[in-house]
Amino acid sequence: VQLQASGGGLVQAGGSLRLSCAASGRAFSSYIMGWFRQAPGKEREFVVSVSWTDRTYYADSVKGRFTISRDNAKNTVYLQMNSLKPEDTAIYYCAATGPAGWGKSGVSDFGSWGQGTQVTVSS
Repeated sequence: VQLQASGGGLVQAGGSLRLSCAASGRAFSSYIMGWFRQAPGKEREFVVSVSWTDRTYYADSVKGRFTISRDNAKNTVYLQMNSLKPEDTAIYYCAATGPAGWGKSGVSDFGSWGQGTQVTVSS
């Protein structure tokens, strides 16, 4: 599956952004879709994932602020980010993995990656 992320930008602390990730290829609805982020000088970290049955799995750092959703008819997954903080500044990547990847949060657990979109939160 090929992934294309979009929607990043510059926002003030407390603001919101919505990221999108469009997928091409077959069987999108069977994939577990996830978002990761990588801040300057830091390792890429897991943010959230969603299963084909809309089960979700969030990192503690974003619980209550970020919401993942997917539209299987449009082959797209979304990340609604509210109450953004400067520490949310990072490049955000969407990723995909098969059913065996549910509940996993390692970079190596996801086999397909989008190109990343920059999110910058100013204080």
